[in-house]
Order: sequence, then C-alpha cells, then structure tokens
Amino acid sequence: MKSKELDILEKYYGYKSFRKGQENIISKIVDGNDVLAIMPTGGGKSICYQIPALMFEGLTIVISPLISLMKDQVDALKDMGIEGEFINSSINASEELKIINNIKEGKCKILYIAPERLESHNFLNVISNCNISQIAIDEAHCISQWGHDFRTSYTKVAGFIRLLKKRPIITAFTATASEEVREDIVKLLDLDNPQIFITGFDRENLFINVIKSGDKKLYLHNYMTNNKDSSGIIYAATRKEVDHIYEELLSNGYSVTKYHAGLSENIRKQNQEDFIYDRANIMVATNAFGMGIDKPNIRFVIHYNMPKNIEGYYQEIGRAGRDGEKSECILLFSPQDVQIQKYLIEQSIENFERKNNQYKKLNEMTDFVYSNECYRKYILDYFGEVYDHNCDNCSNCLNEGEIVDKTIDAQKVLSCIYRMKNKFGSGMLVDVLRGSKNKKVIQFKFNELSTYGIMKDYSSEELKNFINTLISHRYISVVNGTYPVLGLNQRSMKVLKSEEKVEFKEFKLEKKVREDNQLFEILKEIRKEISVQNGVPPYVVFGDATLKEMTIKYPINKEEMLNISGVGEVKYKKYGEDFENAIKNFVKENNIELSDQTKEKEEAIIENIYLDINTNKELFDKLNEVRYEFAKKENTIPKMIISKSSLKEISGRYPMNIEQFKDISGIGPKKISSYGEKLISVVNEYVLENNIEINWVDKKKRKVIIDGEHREINQIALDMLKEGKDLEDICDEIEVSISTILGYITDYIKEFGEYDFNVSLEKFYNEEEEALISEVCEKLGYDKVSVIKKNLPSYIKYEAIRAVILNKYFLEK
Repeated sequence: MKSKELDILEKYYGYKSFRKGQENIISKIVDGNDVLAIMPTGGGKSICYQIPALMFEGLTIVISPLISLMKDQVDALKDMGIEGEFINSSINASEELKIINNIKEGKCKILYIAPERLESHNFLNVISNCNISQIAIDEAHCISQWGHDFRTSYTKVAGFIRLLKKRPIITAFTATASEEVREDIVKLLDLDNPQIFITGFDRENLFINVIKSGDKKLYLHNYMTNNKDSSGIIYAATRKEVDHIYEELLSNGYSVTKYHAGLSENIRKQNQEDFIYDRANIMVATNAFGMGIDKPNIRFVIHYNMPKNIEGYYQEIGRAGRDGEKSECILLFSPQDVQIQKYLIEQSIENFERKNNQYKKLNEMTDFVYSNECYRKYILDYFGEVYDHNCDNCSNCLNEGEIVDKTIDAQKVLSCIYRMKNKFGSGMLVDVLRGSKNKKVIQFKFNELSTYGIMKDYSSEELKNFINTLISHRYISVVNGTYPVLGLNQRSMKVLKSEEKVEFKEFKLEKKVREDNQLFEILKEIRKEISVQNGVPPYVVFGDATLKEMTIKYPINKEEMLNISGVGEVKYKKYGEDFENAIKNFVKENNIELSDQTKEKEEAIIENIYLDINTNKELFDKLNEVRYEFAKKENTIPKMIISKSSLKEISGRYPMNIEQFKDISGIGPKKISSYGEKLISVVNEYVLENNIEINWVDKKKRKVIIDGEHREINQIALDMLKEGKDLEDICDEIEVSISTILGYITDYIKEFGEYDFNVSLEKFYNEEEEALISEVCEKLGYDKVSVIKKNLPSYIKYEAIRAVILNKYFLEK
C-alpha cells in the first residue's frame, strides 16, 4: 500500500492498518476507477471514500439518505481537523450561504448532501462550477426497487452526474445487496466499467441468537436487567409496540428513548441525538431508525418482532459492534410476527410485482428463523458468500443438543398435506394433525382423514415450529401470497418413500452474562465530559474498543498512547493527557504492577431477577377468612377486598408493619388504610404462635414468583381451558372476570390462528343483544371493545360483547 494513504489513516484516524478490503478499494479509487463496494455494516465504508477525498484535488460530494449520518460524519471529520460540511433541511439560510462560500473558496474537501438536494437549481448552479473529484453514493441499495429500502429520490443521481462539465469518479457503497440489486446499482448509476468489491458479509464479532419460544416480555425484562448499562437498540414492527416497550422500560427506571415516524421531526432528532451522545442507553424504534447511524459502541440489537426480509435484518443487526467488540443480536420470534409483516406489506406496497417479491423475501426470513443449521452460514449463503463450516457464534451452533431422527413425524405431516390436496396453510394443517374440532375442519370433513389427530402429542406451538422447520429445510414447498399454501415437492416424496431421512438438532438454551470493568467506566465518564464540552458524540472522541485497549495496556505516556488503536496524533493532542492522567491515578490507587498486569476482568454477578415466595397454606387460610369477613361487611365479593395472589404473597413474606405491607404486590393506600392493620395483626399473631424467624427482604423492582408459578395470568387461564375446566370455575380460581378470559381467548386466536379448547359462548348473550352488538361492530369495527360498549345500551355487559365478537369474527371461519 502507498505510504501516503497509510500516513493519512494513522494521522487522522489513529489506525495502524486498514481493515479487510479497504486497502484494495482505496487503491482502485485513487487510480481513477469507478467502484461498487459491498461491505458489512461496521466494515469501514466511509474511510474508503474519505481517504481518496483527502488525496484528490477538489471536492468530494457524498450523497447520503439521512440527515443524522451527515451530521455525525461531519462532526467526526471536523474533530480530526478535516474540512467537512453538510447541506440539508436542518440548517438555516445563513448557515447554508456560509457553507456555499466555503465551497466556492475551496475550504471544503467533503460535502454531504441528501439526494433531494439534487433537485435544487441554486445548488446545481453553484456546484457545477466546482472542481468535483469524486461522487460517493452511500446506502446505494436505495436506488434499486428490489432492495429493501427503495427511495425514488436516488433515481435523480445519474441525471445529476450527466449534467456536470467533467465526470468525476463515481463510488457506490452499501452493506447488503443481492446479485439483482448489485446489477441495478451499476445500471441505474451508469457506472463506468466499475471495480466491484464484495469484502464479505461476515461480522465475526456478532453473536446471532434466535429465540423461537417463551414469553418475549419476560425475556426482554431479564435481558435488560443484566445489560442495563450497555448501549443497545430494540426494534419493533409497529409504532404501538415501540410505545409500549418504551413505556415499560421507562417505568422500570431504564435510560431509554424512542424513534418512529409518528413522532415529530424535532422529537425524532432530539431522541436520536440523546442516543448517539450516550444521554440514553437504549433506543426503542421501528426500522425507520438506524440507517447511517455511526455509533460504534452498540452492544446489542434486539428484534422484538421478526423483520420482513433478511437484507433489512442483517443491516439492522450490523449496527451492533461496529467497533469490532463482541456484541449480541437477538431475534424474539412468535408466529404472529409473520401476520404483522404481511399486514405491513399489504398496507405499504401497491405494485403487484414488488408485493410478490416482498412476500418471497418474508418467506425467506421465516425460513431463516426456523433453520436448524448455523444462522451465520444461512445468511452468508443467502448473499452468495461461500461459508462451508459452522460459526460457533450463533445460538444454533452453541446451544447444546443432539441430532434426532424426525423422519416418522415428517412423514405424518407430509402425508397429511397430500390428503388435504395441497390447498391449505399451516394453521389448518396443525388443526387436522392435532385433531381439532374447529368448524372448518369439520366443514371440509378433514376429521375423516386417516391423518386426523395423529400428532396430538405435539402442542400447537411445537407443531407449528416443526412444520416451519420442515419448510425452511425445503421438505415442504410454499406457494407465496397473503395466505401461503403448503405443498409437496421432490424432496417430500423422497421422505415419504423413506429414501431420505429427516434429522434435526434439538436444543437446550443457555444464559450469558456481561463483563464489568472499573477502569473502562472511568474512561467512559471522561469521554462523556469531553464530548459535552466539544459538542460531539462520545464515540467521536474515542470508540469503546480504544478505551478497552487502554484498560488492558494501561498507556501512561504519549508513546504508549499512540500505540493504542484509534489514537492518532490529532486526537492525542486534543484528548490524550486527560486519559493518561486517569489511567495513572487508577494504576496508583489499585497498586497495579504494570509489568504483571491482568488482562481479563471477573464477570459481573447477575442481579436477582425474581423474588421467590412459597405460600404458607395455614396462614393463607386465616387471611382468607379475614378477607371474607370484610367482603360480607361491605356487601361485595372477596376479590374486591384483596386478591388471592396478594394474600399468598403476604403468607409467604410475613409483613410485620405498615411499611413492609406497602411492599406487597397489589396493595395501594386505600387497601392499607382499610384492611392493613387487621391483616398485619393476623400475621403477627401467627408468627408469634409458631415462633417463626422473619428475615424480611424488600421486593424492589423484582417480579414476585409465588409457588414457582412463572406463567402470566392469561397463560394460566388458557391452560386451564385446555384442561377442560369450566369457564366460571376458572374465573373463581384465578379471580378475573369472564370478559377478561374471553379477551385472552381472542388474543390467543389472533396470535396462533387456531384453538384447542371448547368454550360455550351463547349463554353470555341473547338474540337481541347479539343483533345490537353485531350492528355496532359492522359500523365501528370489532377491535376496541370500550368504544363498542359506549355505543350500546348500558345493560349490555362486556362479557356479552366479547362473546359475540369471538363467536362472529374468530370462531366462524
């Protein structure tokens, strides 16, 4: 590599060598070639056009899709002493005039603009008289209608280039582009015999984790408890889900902000800056957030819902670990995610061909989730990169498990598809295999098939997972569309004829903990103070990887500091001494022998997540008697006094005074003033009589688990229904209303598309009520029960409304 390029890299960026692929790309650009570079997110795309820009005479224009990227990049350039500017809607007229004058006077080397700026005649008049050496198009996949983020404004770029007096070097960069997208980019940008670089899509530092079962909310709670000091993004599919997660995390004391298209531009900008400047650790967002975000210390990306395509998913997880440090990418999947994405496709795309293409990509994403092989291998194969081994850094590779022969179960599924004439989707297939008495199953006489009920040993969720795993491994074909239909193929026939075995790995899940590092936290605080003083994001000062290297090598002078990756002459001059002094103090205070330093730190102890309580049955009965006395006196039902679960918690924790009683779940000021003294006296008497030694523990923010029951109340109710228990008995047992349980049933069918329990609904309404409720539902829709209730006579109960909706819109299909 020419020494000049390397000198620039070290002087301005502080790195001693180039990353994979950068050297060849820069060399070709400097030699005057058009270039298309496909580089993974975090692979260092910006350096590939910035270093040539510093070497060329004249101006480099960078066309970028987001204002946030421009500001971050220009902040970083200016911090390194490089003349960079941006022009977009966030600056006023006087600021734009000042920048235009700088450009005219040759005081700008790199100018960032949005593609929409190319439609401004004033801008074109100014720029056409400049010496433009390079035009770099970032996020170039946006120009292709087959890309995952097509933007019509990008189609103006080629026309702009043709208007210039002298054609500059054209360079295009993106992180994810299939072969058809790459061909589109070359054609639509009119690249001149371009050098095409695919540096590899693999990001080895990212741990890919797909969770296909369990409670998403509980998983997120546990994960955030263990990683509350880390920076991360949580993606959700809808604005409503983003708002819900944000409120939940905020109420639990997390440093969190949010981003979606429903917020005003100013609020989005403020929230984004809070995240970039480390004023908020966690960003909860739709996929509207993230393109061009250059924050290198994002330690985790969680997808609360499955994305609609692999390109979008891989770009989004690529925002983690851009500094090369180990980071985690978690996808929390439920079958309802597929339906959400189908709805979004239907709402956002009108073009029939593009819509079908998006359904195809959604099926590929679903196949990825259910894949039994190495997740990294699956992704890299999708992008056409040969990866012939397992990564040992994804949940499929690392989870313990054994290879299990599933051929017979696969034959049962395939045989049932054949007998159903290849005309139905997975929901109906599950119903038939599990022996459901769903009305449609009976209507089509599928209960008369030999395969009816032959897989009752599977739960509906387990069977759906198994069918989707067969699909992802191409044992079942899918005809695309809003409602995909399952069919057989050549591979299916081989399995049915016992010519091919079906073997899958069955897993056991494990937990991870994060690292802790005292010096790292000290250096982060210094970095944050400097960033505030200089008005730049913390990572512009030094990245996390640079700080971590300092905690290992303890540099205490200029020579040692310049040997740290990411510390160049420019940055050392600005910030070096502050970090040196902090490291010297830390070394002295901790009596660290620098010749015998320890490079690895102990793992942090995982904080307690739950408060486990065991019911004292004898004390519970005494407390329950008191509850009945209060209920009788107030002429109400016992659960209105205090819930069973609160009584169980009292019986297992033994609150001895008002302050402790306040810490019981479900106890507010009114219950304390009305019933507190009596219940506490019962506890005190019992403790004294039985000589019980009390070791009171405050609950704090932990979730109380009573008698080992981790299920949410809706899960308990549904499981009792599946066991054949009567609806009214369940209401008495778990102390919720009939209306609430009918709501649980509705939500369950929305998510899983079927049900395997019997419930009689007609007894909750009469013909007149049914007609009135149906009429209102036809006018207002059936999603918001409270709105429907307001438009009905007051005598109609909530349970009648829910029963009619359930029967009419969910069970009669």
